[in-house]
Amino acid sequence: MYKLRVVQSGKQYDYEPGASLLEILLAQNIFIDNPCNGKGVCGKCKVRIVSGEVGEVSSTELRFLKPEEVKSGVRLSCMVHPQCDLEVELMQKERKHEVLSKGYVPKFEKDLDIVKQIVNIHKPLLTDQTPFEDQIKEQLSDVEFPFSVLRGFCFKEGSYTAVIHREKDGKKVLMDLEEGDTTDSMYGIAIDIGTTTVVTALIDMLTGKELADSSMINAQKHFGLDVLTRITYEMEHPKEGVQALKEAIVASINEMIADVCGQTGVKKEQIYEVSVGANCTMMHMLLGVDALSIGKSPYAPMFVKAKDIEAEEIGIHASRGARLYCLPSVSSYIGADIVAGAYVCELHKADENVLFIDIGTNGEIVFSDHGRLLSCSCAAGPALEGMNISSGMRAAEGAIEDVEIKEDGVKLKIIGNADPIGVCGSGILAVVKELVRTGLVRKDGAFIKLKNLEETDYRYPMIEMDGIKRQFKMTEDLKITQGDVRQVQLAKGAILSGFYALLKKAGKEMSELDKVMIAGQFGAHLPADSLIGTGILPAEVKDKLVYVGNSSKTGAYMALLSGQVKRDMEELAHHMDYMELGATEGYERLFADCLMFPEVH
Repeated sequence: MYKLRVVQSGKQYDYEPGASLLEILLAQNIFIDNPCNGKGVCGKCKVRIVSGEVGEVSSTELRFLKPEEVKSGVRLSCMVHPQCDLEVELMQKERKHEVLSKGYVPKFEKDLDIVKQIVNIHKPLLTDQTPFEDQIKEQLSDVEFPFSVLRGFCFKEGSYTAVIHREKDGKKVLMDLEEGDTTDSMYGIAIDIGTTTVVTALIDMLTGKELADSSMINAQKHFGLDVLTRITYEMEHPKEGVQALKEAIVASINEMIADVCGQTGVKKEQIYEVSVGANCTMMHMLLGVDALSIGKSPYAPMFVKAKDIEAEEIGIHASRGARLYCLPSVSSYIGADIVAGAYVCELHKADENVLFIDIGTNGEIVFSDHGRLLSCSCAAGPALEGMNISSGMRAAEGAIEDVEIKEDGVKLKIIGNADPIGVCGSGILAVVKELVRTGLVRKDGAFIKLKNLEETDYRYPMIEMDGIKRQFKMTEDLKITQGDVRQVQLAKGAILSGFYALLKKAGKEMSELDKVMIAGQFGAHLPADSLIGTGILPAEVKDKLVYVGNSSKTGAYMALLSGQVKRDMEELAHHMDYMELGATEGYERLFADCLMFPEVH
């Protein structure tokens, strides 16, 4: 057993040799950015070794570390396997993140699945010894009375409030009995679980009003920043992987519930239902269901149907008997978040040709041909969220979120007006758009050669050489490399090819498209100029874009307030067709064509 001391906190931890330094730190819940989950391919998990011998710097580390960093003791924590007492200095800190919590809400009828009813218990007499259970059953004649409700109660005469859950088949089940009249208080929680972020809202179920919201980065980030990396974690940790991922997200939800309750004075015992929208993998991981089959061909999930269970069954703390409703998915890569988005945007009711797209690690696309829905998913990768980019980061304080290249230099917009420390997704897309617009990057994605520029050209000092490779200088420390441009190019090719393939499958021309709806945490921060300028979306749709915000959370909100909405979403998911892009004839050629950046005139 050895000791690890962290400089910033001064805290000391015991550890057994054998694990990587990254694994040791994560086991102590210490934040280390590790998009690749310790595979040594992202270079983001840097720490400084203050004292302790950890061996020679590996060739893998030398790809990511500058000579001055190596000299000062900086290492990649995933590549270091310590076997001594160690003192380390962390080089990152968690920053305040921008998380989208609002979105468009269509009109709908409130139709709660949770209802309350007053019941009265009279004092037993020698001449009337009617049991408390029978007294309640007489007043709730059509309600099932589970034995579990009796446990823990010491009944006395007076009024009680019966909390009743209406199930899908119309059956009514008693959830709990509360002393006194509590009919004027009923609250619920609507949650959007994204791969990157989680948003939680406290809802007054009687009025439909949102009282407070809370958001955070998905705690499963410790196991990787995308779904496939987290699935790989499950595969590599067969004994504890599924449980660890479930516990991470459930702990986050309980923390956010405590936060919104603290903001409003509502008690968690007054929360009767939790409704969740999420992609298919996140839903598996929330419920503690093995997601391995999602990560390998033929990509069949364990389940796609909606789930309605007791919240406490997975460890979510709310009222006694509180329900957890998980919205339905369509397939492994068209999840409940997309079903929610399609429902919120009323694609099933559309009397025109509408294309809905949620842009993130995956680009999910739904096409509505006058109400007939066809969907596909394309692996955009994490580049569009700032990951897999040499200076990439999440949308947090210090992240470059917009870039302009002008004759008098490079203009940066930075979140929080702080000093720039990296570039987030909207920033990387903006800078690539500008590189294409100014001709610094060619149609094929390659930087132009310096010899093709006059030294008097305002663009000349913006390109510099890193050995034999060209890169764009945003600041003295932050550069955009050829590899960064290629990452965006691959994401752009994936999304645009899905766009065209879906239209072709539906037998529609671009000119027949009436509207393009952009949804999601990331999409909301992407201006039309960036989407069109990089060619993620074709120029023909520039004036047809509509931004709908966080439609996944909105769908969870609507389901929380209406049993009919739940049934409608389940029906919509059942009738939404799914198209596997990889199995589409001519897709490889289409993808290659879509890699090209737009022509600049």
